[in-house]
Amino acid sequence: MKFVDEARIMVQAGKGGAGCVSFRREKYIPKGGPDGGDGGDGGSVYLEGDSGLNTLADFRHARHFKAKNGQPGQGRQRYGRGADDVTIRVPLGTIVKATETDETIGEVTEHGQRMLVAKGGVGGKGNVHFKSSTNRTPRQSTPGTPGEQRELHLELKVLADVGLLGFPNAGKSTLISAVSAARPKVADYPFTTLYPNLGVVSLEPGRSFVIADIPGLIEGAAEGAGLGIQFLKHLQRTRLLLHLVDIAPVDGADPVEQVRALERELERYDAELAGRERWLLLTKTDQLDSEEIDQRSRDIIERLGWESPWFAISSVARVGLNRLVGEIMTHIETSARNDDVQSVE
Repeated sequence: MKFVDEARIMVQAGKGGAGCVSFRREKYIPKGGPDGGDGGDGGSVYLEGDSGLNTLADFRHARHFKAKNGQPGQGRQRYGRGADDVTIRVPLGTIVKATETDETIGEVTEHGQRMLVAKGGVGGKGNVHFKSSTNRTPRQSTPGTPGEQRELHLELKVLADVGLLGFPNAGKSTLISAVSAARPKVADYPFTTLYPNLGVVSLEPGRSFVIADIPGLIEGAAEGAGLGIQFLKHLQRTRLLLHLVDIAPVDGADPVEQVRALERELERYDAELAGRERWLLLTKTDQLDSEEIDQRSRDIIERLGWESPWFAISSVARVGLNRLVGEIMTHIETSARNDDVQSVE
C-alpha cells in the first residue's frame, strides 16, 4: 500500500542584467566608439535528487525559492556577473507538476539527477553589438529578459518507514497524531481506523521519517478477516514495526496475550515478517502512577521474554515520545547505511 506525500512550492528564476550603453573615453582617443558590455544571466532553479531524503517534510516551512538577478553590463565591454543557480534537494521518486495546468514536468528518480524547473533570464546586449558602418555611435541596448516563475506541485509516493501494529484502541492513531501533523479520528471506545493515515515525523531539516497507522488487526486477519490483511501486506515494506499494546486495558484484557495473539497472526501470514525488527510500546501510561507503570512493565516484559527495545509511553501526556522518535530516526539511518554498503558489495 502506497501513500502520497505532497507539497506546493513557488520557484522564481532571476532576471537577466541589462546591457550597458557606454563609449570609450581615453586620452588621445577622441572617438573611441561604443564599449558597453552585456548583462549577466539570471540564476536558474533546479531540483536535485537526494537519496538521503525520504519525505517532503522540509517544504512545510520553506515554500518560496528565488534565484538572484544577473548584474548589468559595464563600460569597457565588461560583462555583468551571472547569478548563481538555486538547487532544491528532493527525495527520489518526486513527481513534479505545474500547478496551473496540472501538467507533469518530470520525475526525479536518481541521486544527483538535476531537473530545470525555472530558467533564468538572459542578460541584455550592450551597445557594442549595435555599431555598424552607418551607426558609429549606437545608443541602444537591450534589457535582460525576466526569469521564469511558476508554482509547482510536488508529489512523492512513499512507503512508510515505520508501521504501527496493534489491536483497535491500542493507541496507534493517538501516537501518530502526537508525533506528526496527521490528524486521524480518535475514539475512546474500541474503534478501528477505516482509512490509512500517513504521518511525516520531522526532527530537523533533512532528518525525517514516515509513520503509518493503517486499519487495525483482529484475530483471523491472516485469513482475510476484517481490514487487517491490507495492513499485513503493507507491513512487508517497512523498516521497523512498532507493536503497541495498552499497558492497562479497561476491559481487563491481558496485554501479554494481546501481543502473542498478533504475533500468531504475523507468523500465519509471513514467517519472514514475524521475524522482522519489532519494538514494543506500552501505551496509555498516563492512567497509572510511576510505581504501577514500573510494576506492570516488568511483568509484561518478563512474561513475554522480550529482548528487543521497548518503551513505556503516553501519547496524550507526551511522555517518552522524544526518546522514542530519536531512537527510531537513528535506527532508520543506520539501516539505510547498511543497505547502501550491501548494495555496493
